[in-house]
Amino acid sequence: MRKKVIAGNWKMNMLPNEAISMITELAPLVKDTNSEVILCVPYTDLFYALLTAQETNIKIGAQNMHWEEKGAYTGEVSGQMLKSIGVEYVIIGHSERRQYFAETDETVNKKIKAAFANGLKPIVCVGETLEQKEAGITEQIITNQTKLALEGLTNEQVKNTIIAYEPIWAIGTGKTATSEDANNSIKAIRNKILEIYGNEVAEDVIIQYGGSVKSSNAKELFGASDIDGGLVGGASLKAEEFSKIVNYDK
Repeated sequence: MRKKVIAGNWKMNMLPNEAISMITELAPLVKDTNSEVILCVPYTDLFYALLTAQETNIKIGAQNMHWEEKGAYTGEVSGQMLKSIGVEYVIIGHSERRQYFAETDETVNKKIKAAFANGLKPIVCVGETLEQKEAGITEQIITNQTKLALEGLTNEQVKNTIIAYEPIWAIGTGKTATSEDANNSIKAIRNKILEIYGNEVAEDVIIQYGGSVKSSNAKELFGASDIDGGLVGGASLKAEEFSKIVNYDK
């Protein structure tokens, strides 16, 4: 049985003092959850978040990383740097990174390999635009993104990758895929992994849904057969709301 993994993506929000307050408030609200809880915070919050989350069941992740270990990459942060302060997870290939910062399937693949080389667990985002959805090519887009993202990884590495299916048209828009549509898309991703890596890997890999997840729809989404939790945006900035999503089954 796959464990639900519920991750918050704070994006470019929260100063260090706000991060400390939020995690302090959240920790007692989620201490009895059956799910894994992750907060992916801005670089400037990482150290404070890690310290505040000690002795809790909240894991801390970053929102991006470079594929090189070190070098002349002004403004970038390496996997080695993240690991050195105790970060466990890193989001890779979020649609906002692809849209605004020219991320490609190739750079996503390089970053995933670098994450594993540094003992980090990647949360890899895939998803279709509204135009692609309306053209009826959702499955083609998301399975191809998945295939290219995972290229060259071992079966064990794929098992330890978290994939977040995030329809781009649903991110921050208030629109949410129906639980049936989201589940069908995630099944398509799982079937592509089955085709390439075999049944054991496909059964073990965690595939989340992301895109306007909130407390009012979490139970329905996470109750679907193939949805293994969520990557949560705006709702992860409020302790009470995020705790309700984490405790969707209570």
